[in-house]
Amino acid sequence: MNDSTTPLFLGLVSNQTAFISGIVVFLVLGLLAFRRGKQTKRGEFTVIGLAMMVFPYAVSQAWLLWSIGAALTAWLVLRWK
Repeated sequence: MNDSTTPLFLGLVSNQTAFISGIVVFLVLGLLAFRRGKQTKRGEFTVIGLAMMVFPYAVSQAWLLWSIGAALTAWLVLRWK
């Protein structure tokens, strides 16, 4: 079997790709929340945004990154008005 055609070989479905894409997604969402907090003078958005931008530095596994990021995003959505 030729392994060069599998998605894992191409780098499309690897743990590293999921980790890097998670960092980008939560960095952008965190930046938006941080800016919204600064503009509206709401500290909770600033804290959530800062947490979303910083937490990937403390996480080393993709499933944990996406779990924490989803929880922070849900918290952000519930507080957004």
